[in-house]
Amino acid sequence: MTLDEARALLPAVIAEAAELIAARADLAEIDFQRRTGGRSELGGLPELKGLQARIEEILSGWNEQGIEVKGIAPVLVDFPSLLDGASVRLCWIEGERELGWYHRTELGFAGRRPL
Repeated sequence: MTLDEARALLPAVIAEAAELIAARADLAEIDFQRRTGGRSELGGLPELKGLQARIEEILSGWNEQGIEVKGIAPVLVDFPSLLDGASVRLCWIEGERELGWYHRTELGFAGRRPL
């Protein structure tokens, strides 16, 4: 995918990432309360299953668009691309406002460089 194509997808990715982050936090709280015998105001097992399903729906949607999900805590995604003929990943991590980084495919996150 080109840089322009990836940048066109980014606003939707950021919006869905915000939803994923909220679901991730709610899921953690409900799960903690269930494991410690408490009750969460956020609900119980049905709500937990609903949150898990929504997270999976978001991740599956990204995968269908060719976006590689590298992590969800923090949210980290790569957009496969070519840069100067080399295989790279255009890299976005939770909290960034734009797509401004890449790394060579074989180097991973540690090889991140500004575009």
